[in-house]
Amino acid sequence: MIGVDVGGTKVAAGLVDSGGEIKIQTRAAMVPNGTAAAGLESVTSAIDLLFAADRKIRDALRGIGICSPGPLDPTTGVVVNPPNLPCWRNFPLADEVAAIYSVPVKVDNDANAAALAEVRWGAGRGYRYVFYATIGTGIGTGIVFDGKIYHGRTGAAGEGGHVSIDYRGPRCGCGKLGCIEALASGPAIAKRARAKLAAQPSPHSKMLELAGGNIEAVTGELIGQAYAAGDPLAKEVLQETVELLSLWLGNIVDLLDPDVIVIGGGASALFTPFFGDIKNLLPKFCVNPRCQEIPLFQAHYGADSGIAGGAALCSGTPAGGM
Repeated sequence: MIGVDVGGTKVAAGLVDSGGEIKIQTRAAMVPNGTAAAGLESVTSAIDLLFAADRKIRDALRGIGICSPGPLDPTTGVVVNPPNLPCWRNFPLADEVAAIYSVPVKVDNDANAAALAEVRWGAGRGYRYVFYATIGTGIGTGIVFDGKIYHGRTGAAGEGGHVSIDYRGPRCGCGKLGCIEALASGPAIAKRARAKLAAQPSPHSKMLELAGGNIEAVTGELIGQAYAAGDPLAKEVLQETVELLSLWLGNIVDLLDPDVIVIGGGASALFTPFFGDIKNLLPKFCVNPRCQEIPLFQAHYGADSGIAGGAALCSGTPAGGM
């Protein structure tokens, strides 16, 4: 299978075997502000580079799965109007790619696809009811029940990053107040740390030292490094974030009652040391008396989750048509 991860600046494609191992990867530049045809050409360029690397791939190919920014319709494979890809408006991406390569093509958003990859081959394997969250620049989520992505009535289900936990909180990029994304994403964590440093200036701050004395240079990655070095303010920032995430996950548990929670994304490594704390906090924010039975795992796939996710979309699709 081929998994394709479409971003605002690049397209990554990978050959993925039936066990979920990514064998070869390629990249091509994305032209987000160009024509729809130019955007499609970026996708086909990344795929064609795989064929160039190994000519046997074409004959053995079972399907192509594509992770694209939404909104999109996973049933029809139409990309509706993604803010970061203005080149595509109501663009039939699945049909266009299928017409070129004559194999089944599936399209979905990155969090849904990554969740499915974790169920097929990763940390969610063997579980029936899986909730997946990716924490990075934003917070995305995917819900997989009995091996199938839960899309809801219109395909828009699973926007867990825009569940509000504070109706008086900061305004999220989506327009709502107090979304967990506005409070616990990588940029939100860094913003909170910078505010604390500005309010409590300390010449001994490890965060400030790592940032070269520039408060505005503090990032989530630096906060993690400072925490590992024993910085008390970094610990305070992360513990506050852990409480916010625990409140949010308590709501998710009460709503979905999953049998596993998988956390991925670029900022997930920040929270791995706190998984025990989150489980201990869940009863405070959850009415489910068995909430602490739910395992909390770090995702198997890291930066390659889009490629693995794309492949997972077509991993159950037989060859021979859409």
